[in-house]
Amino acid sequence: MLALPRLRDWGLLLICNLTWASQFVMVKLVQQQMGPVFATFFPMALATLLLIPIVGREKRLSSSAGRSVRLPPRDISEFILIGVLGQVVAQLFVTWGVRLSLASNAALLMLALPVSTAVMAFFFLGERMTPVRWLSFALALAGVLECSGIEWKELNLTSSKFLLGNLMIFFSVNGSAFYNAYSKKLLSRYSPLQVLLYSYYAVFGFLLPITLYTEPQGFRDLPHFNAVVWAGLILLALFQYFLSMVIFLNVLTRLDATQAALSNYLIPFFGVVIAAIVLQERLTKFMVAGGVLVLASTLLVTVYEERQRARADSNVVPTRS
Repeated sequence: MLALPRLRDWGLLLICNLTWASQFVMVKLVQQQMGPVFATFFPMALATLLLIPIVGREKRLSSSAGRSVRLPPRDISEFILIGVLGQVVAQLFVTWGVRLSLASNAALLMLALPVSTAVMAFFFLGERMTPVRWLSFALALAGVLECSGIEWKELNLTSSKFLLGNLMIFFSVNGSAFYNAYSKKLLSRYSPLQVLLYSYYAVFGFLLPITLYTEPQGFRDLPHFNAVVWAGLILLALFQYFLSMVIFLNVLTRLDATQAALSNYLIPFFGVVIAAIVLQERLTKFMVAGGVLVLASTLLVTVYEERQRARADSNVVPTRS
């Protein structure tokens, strides 16, 4: 009975990672007419505006049901924490970092995301690594290395020329991992929509003065953005920062953070597929084989492990008092 819900979660994770894989193309498009700070701030501000009326309706329904909707000071500080150290670090640093480093460096550093999430889930949530999870990590890593197209001859993580960009990408990876793991603590008390909106309030409050100071021209150029740039901004706001995040946080209420994070290995694979479709780049049989391995590893940890857990629970004989 649990197989179908887990297959559904697996499908939702596919949608999320397909959306996130398109981020680099969208960010590159919008940066034709704006800097990295404005390219991060503006679509996230649009996503915040989309969330406000939806969460407002949710809060009204909670009030009518007699549930308290006031935020304790401790929770406010935690939303600021995941907003600034999670979302701001993750989104701004990756947008900036890829401008200062090699694509090969970025591809390799992004492989640390599921592992970083597993480490943070261990410390913040007490999650453990099972044999099935280790196997899934190994399969996913092999698959993503096969399909990601890393140019090993170009790889350079130690050169001072790329050091700042590499550090920014590394901090971005850990910002995402921190957000994924720490959000699960808040999801026990708040809905996915509330967690996302309240963390975005922190992003807005933190990035607005920085954007006004460093890239004020972005606001003045708003009427002059071309149709392609506006399309990119709207797609980033609607799909990247709104729908995909709501879906992911919903799945995170049902899966361990480590299970959900393993699906992030799909991002390089989907990036290759998108490049093949949009940019007419060549899709080799090795890339397809690598993608199959990544898909299999994600399916293994989201479906098989849950079925094993359900089977173990059904075998427990209740004791009589």
